[in-house]
Amino acid sequence: MKKFVVICAIVGALASCTATEKGTAIGAASGAIIGGAVTNKWGGAAVGAVAGGLAGALIGRSTERRGYCVYQDRYGRRYEARCR
Repeated sequence: MKKFVVICAIVGALASCTATEKGTAIGAASGAIIGGAVTNKWGGAAVGAVAGGLAGALIGRSTERRGYCVYQDRYGRRYEARCR
């Protein structure tokens, strides 16, 4: 019963998040599990959580602005606009 309550709380918390936040949370959790399983130490889980969180944030960010590309003008300034 405790596991069910915890899972419901996590799903409920993630339901209102943006794609970047969801990607970060899922990536961090997955990275921690994989890092802990591979190294069998807390340090490996921590490194895995950080790496997974970063990767998840990047993947989540890329899905938020579908149809937009990053361009650079002749002065080196970057901006987002609809893809051509």
